[in-house]
Amino acid sequence: MDAKINRSDYTILIVDDVVSNVLLLKILLTKEQFGICTASNGNECIEKAKSERPDLILLDVMMPDMSGFDTAVILKNDPETASIPIIFLTALNTPSDLVHGFKVGASDFLTKPFNKEELIMRVMQQISLVVARRIIEKQNEELRNTISNRDKMYSVIAHDLRSPMASIRMVLNLFVNSVSPDMIGPELFGLIDRANKESEETHGLLDNLLKWTKSQTGRLNVVYQDFDLNDVIPGIVDIYVMIAETKHIKLNCDLGTERLTVCADNDMLKTVIRNFISNAIKFSNEEGTIDIVLRRDGDMARVSIKDNGVGISQDRIAGLFARGESTCGTNNEEGSGLGLQLCKDFAVKNGGDVEVESVLGEGSTFSVLVPLKKAE
Repeated sequence: MDAKINRSDYTILIVDDVVSNVLLLKILLTKEQFGICTASNGNECIEKAKSERPDLILLDVMMPDMSGFDTAVILKNDPETASIPIIFLTALNTPSDLVHGFKVGASDFLTKPFNKEELIMRVMQQISLVVARRIIEKQNEELRNTISNRDKMYSVIAHDLRSPMASIRMVLNLFVNSVSPDMIGPELFGLIDRANKESEETHGLLDNLLKWTKSQTGRLNVVYQDFDLNDVIPGIVDIYVMIAETKHIKLNCDLGTERLTVCADNDMLKTVIRNFISNAIKFSNEEGTIDIVLRRDGDMARVSIKDNGVGISQDRIAGLFARGESTCGTNNEEGSGLGLQLCKDFAVKNGGDVEVESVLGEGSTFSVLVPLKKAE
């Protein structure tokens, strides 16, 4: 680090009421090519720290009117000067003095009388830390800008493509439902049917991407409301009946006997359930069965989507919602892996959680838990 530091780029403020001490330090540090400014008391130190913005302060402890310790307290309480490191110059070296010095903001101590080698070593150590901190701050700023630009790009992509994709999806749905292989030929029908399925997947991805971006940037707020899951779930299941039929999969909806009212964001919860059902279809085999089950679980409502599809290996389950892994479905359906991350985020935002149980080769059960409405 030392070899890469251009010392002339860094300024050191020397503060001591003894003129000879100031001159000695100034000579030594000037020879080391540092920029130097000086002050003879605490008040002048505070003024110079604000006007000169030094990179390091060498501050004498024993000064009239205001001690170095008291000066340091003022410097550290001011946002303009709080980050400037301070090396105390002192003849005091008792443990209590050292402890007090560090409490008021010392980065290091230099005990009088000092020698040149120790002075330069301690100064360079603090300057090296300043350099490292500035590099980190610059990288953090660049990272924040990169993330901000990425999120803006995601939002623009999802928002601008979502509407035309919805129109294409609707037209393809209508066309597939109004024609048959006999009418247009099996090859053309197969191509249109595939385009229809891919439009469903793309529209779902864009919807997830838009919501995820808004959630990550704090532009998606949770709107709490009371609603009955027994009324909401059948409508969600109906959306996927036709999609499931393309793989000859049966959707069973078991709402139980108890009506469960939750307090949550309706749209967010629907998004979670839709993603779970879509994934269950994706990873189920032909002629499979998917059960959508609603039950009370303590003070939570649990919505479980159980399939008898390909299942997930145990080593992947732990990081499933964090890493956003994606694999192809049983008919090579592609996914982004974004849906599960979104499900976790939405469930937690609503005071709930998501869970998964799976056996490789036997199937999986994905569940979302959401708080029930509290009794009045």
